[in-house]
Amino acid sequence: MNKPVASPNRVIKSQHVKLGTKNKMDQTYTDINTMFYDAERTPSFMTGSEVIRQAIKVASVGTSVAYPITPQSEAAALIGELYSEGYLEEYFRGESEFAVMGQCAGAAFGGHRVFTTTAGPGTLRAMENFPMWAGSRLPIQVCVTMRGVNSPLSIQPDTLEASYLLETGMLMWHAETAQDLYDFILKGFIVAEQPDVHIPIATMCDGFFVTHTKDTVMLPPENLCLTPYDPYKSPVPCMDMECPPIRMMRDPFVMKSNYISYSTHASWQQEVRAAVERSRKHTIPLLDGLIDVENIDREILLVSSGTAVSQGREAIRLLEEEGIKVGLVKIKTIRPFPHEEIKEATKRAKHIFVPEFNMAGWLAREIKAIVPNNERVVAGPHVAGGMTMPSEVIVEEIKKYLGIEVARK
Repeated sequence: MNKPVASPNRVIKSQHVKLGTKNKMDQTYTDINTMFYDAERTPSFMTGSEVIRQAIKVASVGTSVAYPITPQSEAAALIGELYSEGYLEEYFRGESEFAVMGQCAGAAFGGHRVFTTTAGPGTLRAMENFPMWAGSRLPIQVCVTMRGVNSPLSIQPDTLEASYLLETGMLMWHAETAQDLYDFILKGFIVAEQPDVHIPIATMCDGFFVTHTKDTVMLPPENLCLTPYDPYKSPVPCMDMECPPIRMMRDPFVMKSNYISYSTHASWQQEVRAAVERSRKHTIPLLDGLIDVENIDREILLVSSGTAVSQGREAIRLLEEEGIKVGLVKIKTIRPFPHEEIKEATKRAKHIFVPEFNMAGWLAREIKAIVPNNERVVAGPHVAGGMTMPSEVIVEEIKKYLGIEVARK
């Protein structure tokens, strides 16, 4: 049994009225700090899909709506088992991915903590709802188990869909491991529901590489659970259709005047983005920073997120054997994007490589947009369509760029 090292900068302790009381499953409503930094944690060997189930079991979720699409179908089914056991108040299958996200919005408008899952083409089919969630200030969590988008059809891991989510107004956290995924789900609810944040969050992981691979995960006791969501701490009225921006269906702004429409839209777009930025002060202590770094004094750095980080670690080990020293920057949150942290971490680097599981190179573009002398950023290597990224591919990319001969087998 183990306790994690306590964060030096904990989030504000919960003052929830139900703190310390029990729910109908005999779980004790517990402060997030206690669950992660004080409670004993025990190792369990499970897949990422099973990890999602374990997180939701202690998350005090009110509603989860499901629709099957690989590779999140197993997680959605496992959440259904939790419903049958009594851990959720509502669970059902939607008519489509688009319908699921609309039904999640309805549950959140009604005051429930809401969780759902999606992947790949399902994410794209649901896309219109995500900025609606953000504009309505609904702190829904969607676990995006990323997979290929039809170009051509692939059900294998690919992180292209993350690029489509960048400007939806949601928080976006990218898990490298099953442990990250468990922690991010529970901590994500706490950050997203803060009154000065109160926007949706996409907790992302790389499909199959995380969802269908077993790993050791440290779990707090199942008799503890998060304090429930309090909708009356929302910065906008709960289910009040007379108050903008919730008033969407009757007398929309465009029916009043262009001036009112333009002003409302502009101010609310700014407010949603400001809420993303305000999430930093809550996220940094819970995640122990927006990035993790190793040996950033070196001239060559790998900067990546998700399972590309894991492949980068092995590539660094292989390069070390040849005398090539490489540092690592792991990005944990995509929104908010760690602008200053990345600039500081990469300021001494001459070469910044950004391996990605997609062909678009969206993470490299984000990095190039913020670092000085961005010719240092090498967008790649890239793989797509479910291809793994062998560590040797990263090694080869770095050696070729440095003009070091690569042995051919």
